[in-house]
Formats: sequence, C-alpha cells, structure tokens
Amino acid sequence: MTQNSNNIFDRDLLRLRRNRSANDWDNYNFLKREAVERLADCLADIARTFDLGLDIGSHKSELAEILRGKNQVKSIISCDFSEAMKPQVVCDEEFLPFAPDIFDVITSVLSLHHVNDLPGTLVQIQQCLKSDGLFIAILPGANTLKELRESITGAAIKHGFALSPRLSPLVEVRDAGALLQRTGFALPVINSETITVNYDNAFALMKDLRGMGESNVLLKQHRYFTPREVMSAIAEYYHEHFGLPDGSVPATFEFITMTGWKPHHSQQQAAERGTGKINLKQALE
Repeated sequence: MTQNSNNIFDRDLLRLRRNRSANDWDNYNFLKREAVERLADCLADIARTFDLGLDIGSHKSELAEILRGKNQVKSIISCDFSEAMKPQVVCDEEFLPFAPDIFDVITSVLSLHHVNDLPGTLVQIQQCLKSDGLFIAILPGANTLKELRESITGAAIKHGFALSPRLSPLVEVRDAGALLQRTGFALPVINSETITVNYDNAFALMKDLRGMGESNVLLKQHRYFTPREVMSAIAEYYHEHFGLPDGSVPATFEFITMTGWKPHHSQQQAAERGTGKINLKQALE
C-alpha cells in the first residue's frame, strides 16, 4: 500500500500485526469484549430495531456474536482490515467499498484509532448510512495508557536516551463531538469511561499490547529494536511512579463512545438564533 506523505500510521505494518495477533486473539481480546458489551448496552437503550448493520474493524466478530439472538440488529456484516481475522468482508477502513444509503446502523469498536484520515472515514460512513441511520463507535481516548506515556517520557529524561515516537495520538473527548458535526452527523452524543487493568509489571502490559496487535505502528518510529536497558528503564520508572502496594502496576484505558445520526427531516432540530421567547434579563431577576 502506498503511504501518503501526510500519513502518521503505517497501515501495512498495522495489517501485518493484526494478522499475527489473529493466531492467539482469544487470549488477548478482553478489552474488545468489554467494549462490545458496552456498545451493545448502548444499542439496547435505543428504542429501535435496525434491519442491516455494518461492523467496521470487527476483529473476530465479537459484536456480531454478542448481538446474535437479540433483536437490536437483524443482520450485521462484519468487516476487518485483516484477512486472518476471517471477517465476512476484508476491507480497509480508509477505503470503504460499500454503496451509499444502504445500512441502518454502522458500528466500530476499538478500530478507528489507527486511521490516517479519521474525518474522511467518518464522511464515508455517513454516506453509507440511510437517512436517520445510526453511527455508534467506541474509540480509545487520549487518557489511554497515560501511565505508560509518562513513563516513556520520564525514563528518557532521567536516563538521557533518545525519545522516539512509541504510542499513537488518540482522540480527545472534547474534540469528538465537533468531529461528528464536522463530518455531517446530527444529534452527536459523546461519553467517556475509563477502566483500569492491573498488571504484574510493565513488561506484562507490553506483552498484552503486542498480543492485541496494538504495538507501535507510527511511520516515524525508529526502525531498530529497542535496547533492553531502555525497556528496563521504562518499566522501572513505571513501577516507581505508579506501583501499587501489592507490587502490581495499573494501566488506564479510556473508552470514548461516539454516537451520531445521518440527518433526516424527522429529527429534532435546534432553534434558530434569535427565536427564543424568554427574556434572559427577566429569567435572571
């Protein structure tokens, strides 16, 4: 795949790592399962049955599995960037091959954070939805792995080694709603939740990230193996600054849920400016 000069993610490397993670995915998909359960709960709160859905970045179809037997989405197509995950459709999130105005609901769980042009992908998603169709996704937020981010920077400063790009930039919750509005979605709703996973040490966390296919895919990363002493310094800093009394270390994961609808005349509309009937001065007296 040709890399655009403005890209920040190496999509070829991402595909390779996701393909590799497919072999042992069931041992590392606990975050995916946690997130799909939360998204399924969100769908259950919406008083509507969707005929046809699309799950983008489905991994091994965990969302379709949890929705099976429920009446929230009658039929759902699973698509993923990795052929090794064995989705129904293999496709790149950056180039969706689907016709416009076809899906009643489109979902994505922990997959869109490595898209180079997220606004462009959201525009494509909006186009694939029918009028009044729903888009709902969970993305890892900027607070994800905040302990590891600080430890990488802190260890580099303390020991004087080069600070190489290692962790991907992630969406800020304050920007998520504006992003939906910018890409044509109506009635945007944003929610942020955090979960904490305790690990024996930082090396155990890094092993899980590799197993999830979530290790470094930045284009500007240094193309050599990180020396053991650098990794040890990061792990040491992590333990010193975030270690718990039992000797374990916490890892924070932020889930940002983004919900938006394709515009339709039946949806509630915001009043035009200047049409308010209440005098603000009187209301404050």
